[in-house]
Amino acid sequence: MAFSPDGRTLAAAGTEGTLFLWDLTDRAHPTRLGELLAPAVTSVAFSPDGRTLAISGSNGTVALWSVAR
Repeated sequence: MAFSPDGRTLAAAGTEGTLFLWDLTDRAHPTRLGELLAPAVTSVAFSPDGRTLAISGSNGTVALWSVAR
């Protein structure tokens, strides 16, 4: 799980190999932005500008996703 640098987006791995992105602008009413297929996620991190999400998997792969809005 990782928060974007501005705290408005949350990336959270699900148990079925999916990574969910949430808009937390209104913390009382989070909105799901989308999902990425990311099997066996071991860690996630946002770039300092919050526009890229790095995902690593248990198989040693690393993927970079543009999450700019």
